[in-house]
Amino acid sequence: MNSKPNLVVIYADDLGYGDLGCFGSDSILTPHLDALADTGVRFTDFYSNSPVCSPSRASLLTGRYPHRTGVSRVLGGSRGAAGLPPTEKTIATLLKPHGYRTAMFGKWHLGTADGCRPNAHGFDEFFGFLAGCVDYYSHIYYHGFWRGINPIHDLWHNEREVWYNGRYFTDLVTEKAVDFIERGSDQPFFLYLPHSAPHYPMHAPKAYLDRYPDLPPDRRIMAAMISALDDSVGAVVKALKAAGEYENTMIFFSSDNGPSRETRNWLDGKEDLYYGGTAGIFRGHKGSLYEAGIREPTIMSFPGHIPKGRLSNVVGAMFDVLPTFLDFADIEPPEDLDGKSIAKSVTEGAESPHHQLFWEYAASQLAVRQGKWKLTVNGRDDGKSGLAPRDPDLPEEVHLTNIELDPGEGENLSKQHPDLTNQLLGDLRSWAADIEEV
Repeated sequence: MNSKPNLVVIYADDLGYGDLGCFGSDSILTPHLDALADTGVRFTDFYSNSPVCSPSRASLLTGRYPHRTGVSRVLGGSRGAAGLPPTEKTIATLLKPHGYRTAMFGKWHLGTADGCRPNAHGFDEFFGFLAGCVDYYSHIYYHGFWRGINPIHDLWHNEREVWYNGRYFTDLVTEKAVDFIERGSDQPFFLYLPHSAPHYPMHAPKAYLDRYPDLPPDRRIMAAMISALDDSVGAVVKALKAAGEYENTMIFFSSDNGPSRETRNWLDGKEDLYYGGTAGIFRGHKGSLYEAGIREPTIMSFPGHIPKGRLSNVVGAMFDVLPTFLDFADIEPPEDLDGKSIAKSVTEGAESPHHQLFWEYAASQLAVRQGKWKLTVNGRDDGKSGLAPRDPDLPEEVHLTNIELDPGEGENLSKQHPDLTNQLLGDLRSWAADIEEV
């Protein structure tokens, strides 16, 4: 067994907080993720650093706030689109000097131009797509068509375009991940498995759809896609155990943001919002800085290091993964990280290392969490307004919530606590001003 631990990061796409059995779903079966939660810690208050894809992924891989990585918005998918700058150091980049082999299988969405792709950011091996989404069977990127970008095929093995027409993407990347583990090595490894499921387009094999004959169609396809994702988690854990690597591997599972309300998700001929995914009791959606957009179902497992079956309300975020793993691996972290190690939180029950967490999206939405308090400025509720620019002439909407007592963010307490509101608003303004200077 390697002296250094392995790291496996499995990332879902647009997964709702309430769409896993271990996070309260009574309609979607996720036995493998439930089992993973039983072997480690299930976080109740873990956040994405952004309510949309690209910035969340940038923070996860670099340990920094999105604006500091140069990726604060959803990136384009046309060939040659800029993305994560070559100067940014990812988990893969930082682990390679310590003897790690690195691989990524899945969705990148951090740029398609030379210097921005996975191989340029520390990954020895890459298989997957570079844009934000592809057809699950043809692997063609259609999303840019409405902006005048022609559909393009988007499936790659390292720098070479490859063709697997007709193969379900979730199954493809799972096979690649399992093969990587089975190949073995005397080196420790970092495996990044960012799935595209359950992101649009809503595709799933019939065998998974047949598991949910009684759900309504939009909910049924979501459940099927999540079940395929869950089976992928099971296959990875099984491969780790067969290879004798399970006991020496930290597994981190979460999602880049909350469930989408975009009408494109369910093509039933109606111009209404999509409700196939759910964030449970939380308010908002993908693209929103209310809880549903950024609070994610999160699991961390590390046999022998993290106690089994722990439920943690420690406040953390995606940019904490990098420093946490470096802490477990006894590797000195870079000095320019925004994330902090939560190793003591998950092993000893220590409090969160964060006094405050901040968010910004679409130039108008801002949020800060400080202990049990959360302040949101110009938060968006519905899917349509959440994806459109806000009218700058409208007055600001400031919403203060005791997130422990009111996780659904229903009651606005800003007028009852003016001093706290002003303090949080001032801190948020200072942080936002730093964003503008970057």
